[in-house]
Amino acid sequence: MASLFSKVARFANSPQGRRAIQQAKRMANDPRKRQQAKDLVERFRGRGKGGGTPPPAGR
Repeated sequence: MASLFSKVARFANSPQGRRAIQQAKRMANDPRKRQQAKDLVERFRGRGKGGGTPPPAGR
């Protein structure tokens, strides 16, 4: 059975994988998309705007 890395490498070398890589590079160069990605990462880390739970009282 092929390892996960070999599957990813095989996909990256396929025409579909190369298109996906080019699209990701274009999106990474777009400042608006970059900010969206940053906001998403901060949200998952719990540092985003609102929606978080307040710290416990008395600690």
